Amino acid sequence: MGFTVLCIIFVGLLHFISQVGGAPLAPALYVFGDSLFDSGNNNLLPTVSRADFKPYGVNFVKGDTGRFSNGRLVPDFIAEFLGLPYPPPSISIRTSTPLTGLNYASASCGILPETGQYLGKCLSLDDQIDLFQRTVRSSLPKHFKSSPDEQLEYLSKSIFVVCIGSNDYMSNYLEPRIYGTSKHFSPQAFANHLLDKLSGQFRRLYNLGARKVVMYEIGPIGCIPSMTRKNKHDGKCVEESNQLVAYFNENLLGMLQNLTSTLPNSIFVRGHAHWLGYDAIMNPSKYGLLDTSNPCCITWANGTSACIPELKPCPDPNHHYFFDGYHLTETVYSVLARACIDDKSVCSPTLKDLVQL
Repeated sequence: MGFTVLCIIFVGLLHFISQVGGAPLAPALYVFGDSLFDSGNNNLLPTVSRADFKPYGVNFVKGDTGRFSNGRLVPDFIAEFLGLPYPPPSISIRTSTPLTGLNYASASCGILPETGQYLGKCLSLDDQIDLFQRTVRSSLPKHFKSSPDEQLEYLSKSIFVVCIGSNDYMSNYLEPRIYGTSKHFSPQAFANHLLDKLSGQFRRLYNLGARKVVMYEIGPIGCIPSMTRKNKHDGKCVEESNQLVAYFNENLLGMLQNLTSTLPNSIFVRGHAHWLGYDAIMNPSKYGLLDTSNPCCITWANGTSACIPELKPCPDPNHHYFFDGYHLTETVYSVLARACIDDKSVCSPTLKDLVQL
């Protein structure tokens, strides 16, 4: 039995155990980020960054929902582990806000408000937190009319997962014809600029009630087809691009530890996932993968962009690392989620431990 099957069975088993036990492991899951976590918010925005068409979702039970993959994303696997439904896209909610969480992530956006806006409308992290603020101040109180303290306790036990920052490089710093950031910031200074901005955004989340926050590192952007097919390089990856995000990742842990030490009763966890993604690219057989260089679907611009609508993807997407020119397959997302659930070298505390704290 291959690693892919074992991995998916493992996460499904955790989901089964949590359901059999009765109550979910956390009251809610709130999701923030970019296209790696977007479950359909961009479907409702005027943008070219959308995935609400086949072959996206070819292996997902609900089809082409707007997830930039063939199947489930990291938040979906985490929701299964917690015993919660998949958090719906926040801007799709037209009636009562669910108490089990929401997904605010938006493809093409980033930490900085200007990132990715040339592709159309998207929700920057500031915008996403604004929407969460509306949830906290307008929607949730309807469920906690008898006691505001119950809402605070509910939020303090909820899990918040964030994956953002790659677009601040790919759709900002590395686009000098559109943005001037690479002229004004050295790589190290730009990383510090992003981390300073992110720290303030996390403080906003804390002030709105978030206490258990997991922030994934930026992945190896120098290895994605969009980068490798556009730039000369030796080996599998454009290591100069990976080095850019390394400055961010190397200082992320310190920033999160500082927040944990200064904000009472908070736990900010780093998802140490960059090396895991890189290892899967360099050693595919360890993860049940056969192809870690090429997109599974037929894309625009010679494998460097999104899937062409309605064209059939490769026969077995879950043996590929990449589904399109930017995004990953369900197999890789399951690895990244599972590692944070129970591997202390990736998330410390792990999600298993975090729900107990």
